[in-house]
Amino acid sequence: MITMDDIVREGHPALREVAEEVPLPPTAEDKETLQEMLQFLKNSQNEEVANKYKLRAGVGLAAPQLGLNKRMIAIHFYDFNERLYSYGLFNPKIVSHSVEGTYLSTGEGCLSVDREVPGIVPRHARITLKAVDLDGNEIKLRLKGYAAIVFQHEIDHLNGIMFYDHINQDDPFKAPDNATPADQA
Repeated sequence: MITMDDIVREGHPALREVAEEVPLPPTAEDKETLQEMLQFLKNSQNEEVANKYKLRAGVGLAAPQLGLNKRMIAIHFYDFNERLYSYGLFNPKIVSHSVEGTYLSTGEGCLSVDREVPGIVPRHARITLKAVDLDGNEIKLRLKGYAAIVFQHEIDHLNGIMFYDHINQDDPFKAPDNATPADQA
């Protein structure tokens, strides 16, 4: 079982490396790791389990956050319309994105960052991504708003990018041009 102790924190070199593609079909070990990553997210959102194991709630987890140089992400959350997104993905790749932007008005957080980092993180409002799921199926997802933000955050981890790298250092709360907040209807 993955715990908070397994998650590397900012400053760890794995968080700044570009992760390597996972050979497909994935090994049994890679599938098991990805399933454990997904289970961690589910556990972190279950109040009883989270309290017992001192887990911080998370909606996404990337293999580099476990010190693994592999292009694997797990996502588990409900969007603002109560739609469930629950995926374990190998080699996710954004194949297209909108010109329009979005962001969370409250900023973003990360399981690998144990501090508040205030500021707006500009993201694409809509993305299309391709990946291979836990069952070995090639999938294509069209995402918008909050879902697009979560997936972009995790894919950034695969490219050695932290969310705060996107924050405007001169004016952290300046809303990006051509962008609307995803968390305000």
